[in-house]
Amino acid sequence: MYKILIIEDDRVIAEEISKGLMKWGYHTEKITDFSDIINQFIDFSPHLVLMDISLPFYNGYHWCQEIRKISKAPVLFLSSSCENINIIMAINMGGDDFISKPFDMDMLAAKVQALLRRSYTFQMNEVIQEHNGAILNISDGTLIYNGEKIELTRNEFRMLQLFFSNKGKILSREALMKHLWESDCFIDDNTLTVNIARLRKKLEEAGLPHFISTKKGIGYILEDNNGA
Repeated sequence: MYKILIIEDDRVIAEEISKGLMKWGYHTEKITDFSDIINQFIDFSPHLVLMDISLPFYNGYHWCQEIRKISKAPVLFLSSSCENINIIMAINMGGDDFISKPFDMDMLAAKVQALLRRSYTFQMNEVIQEHNGAILNISDGTLIYNGEKIELTRNEFRMLQLFFSNKGKILSREALMKHLWESDCFIDDNTLTVNIARLRKKLEEAGLPHFISTKKGIGYILEDNNGA
């Protein structure tokens, strides 16, 4: 089920949008604390965001830019003004589409459906995963920590994806080799050791030492508390 985050200051409109999209089979969440939108975005991990321009504290353009730092999830702007300058600003700030208020719910649903179809060609997954302040961006295969984007190789991304999906669980070397190479046979055991070492070095340089712990004779684990 696709998850849609509604960032709309007018509670009546937000509720109408939520009810309308739920009828189409979407899972929706409405922002209530407009001072802390990014943490709510991370917690919900939406596949699409509906963003009002006029919001308390900071406007929708600001929050769209902040979301773009950690995610490629499509952003559909909502506004009571359909002036060209607002549409241009929305696109320039990282938005994907624009709809002016008042709008027909069927039209909104059609735009949402089109954006989701264009954005998610393959089987649906969580857009982002978070652990101890590190954010794994599934859509572009990068890790973000302290606002810095860490580029990952294919194997590094696949290893972290498996670790993030199994937080607090020990992963055996065999499980990791099967995940990386679809087999634990005919693979030099040292190859995995080298891959793990390179990933750990990259994490340490980014300020994440001890992010992946070794359980001697068993495997590796992403601890519930970093460095524990």
